[in-house]
Amino acid sequence: MTGADVRAAAAEMVRVLGPSGDRDWTVRAGDLEWSCWTTAAHVAHDLLAYAGQVTGRPADGYLPFDLRVRADATPAEVLAVVTACAGLLAVAVDTAAPDSRAWHWGPCDAGGFAAMGVAEILLHTHDVTRGLRQEWSPPARLCAGVLRRLFPDAPAGEPVAVLLWITGRAPLGDRPRRTGWSWRAAVE
Repeated sequence: MTGADVRAAAAEMVRVLGPSGDRDWTVRAGDLEWSCWTTAAHVAHDLLAYAGQVTGRPADGYLPFDLRVRADATPAEVLAVVTACAGLLAVAVDTAAPDSRAWHWGPCDAGGFAAMGVAEILLHTHDVTRGLRQEWSPPARLCAGVLRRLFPDAPAGEPVAVLLWITGRAPLGDRPRRTGWSWRAAVE
């Protein structure tokens, strides 16, 4: 996956959640313990952390920094922070050397960090829309890219349904909802 995918996912998040800025974002985001506001701020945090990893190239852990979104930030401002952090990750991914690696439970390439960023955006947008009681489905093309890169053992099927199942957010046909999962971002 590339920086363009990260930007597209962030634009979709803003498109779907932006009009709901006047709603109560203190409600839980779907089945998460976090509020919708905290979940959106978490997305920004992860995008910035991934950008730091790609550019800092640590081999054995995450860089010791965190993003702090001010507690008085409105939902629109949180979404602006998500957009900014997505832009930073996109630039980092698109300018990384093809053989560049950084730590994420092993050596991970820039495409893996892009896929993780897209996954964070799509999955947590899904969580927030559930909390705000909005109908929304992630873009199938982006879901397919996340599945190809992070879940090589995913079953065949419609990419949105498979991504939601493989990340424990919904059942898939006769397969019950999963209670545990992890993605594989590290490369050999």
